[in-house]
Amino acid sequence: MPRPLGELEDAVMTRVWQWNRPVTVREVLEDLQQERSIAYTTVMTVMDNLHQKGWVRREVEGRAYRYTAVSTRAAYAAALMNEAWAQSDNPAAALVAFFGMMSQDQREALNDAIRIVQRDNPLPAPAEEGAEGTGAQER
Repeated sequence: MPRPLGELEDAVMTRVWQWNRPVTVREVLEDLQQERSIAYTTVMTVMDNLHQKGWVRREVEGRAYRYTAVSTRAAYAAALMNEAWAQSDNPAAALVAFFGMMSQDQREALNDAIRIVQRDNPLPAPAEEGAEGTGAQER
């Protein structure tokens, strides 16, 4: 399970995910500087840390690295939700509380996701009670 990203790590990864292409420290720096004052070395350190943590891979290009996301933002969010749910001592109650916090748009997205999963991974039909192969012992 990934550890949640810190504020600056999230700001950097947001750009890497949005741009969906190899990026340099300079590109991320210039974009971040539109909303905050930040040093090149700070962005370089954050991107190196993200590389060390396995969030991005990097390849040398000239005198700089180009960084690419290892997974998607959706996969990151899903892993965080799964970890939070797994930590609950009552997963069903946690889901009820979570669903209760959702907006109508979020509930519709959830219903769409459930339909996709059910279509792509249908559950096997339940075996009839007493049918062969259910593990019942013959007498």
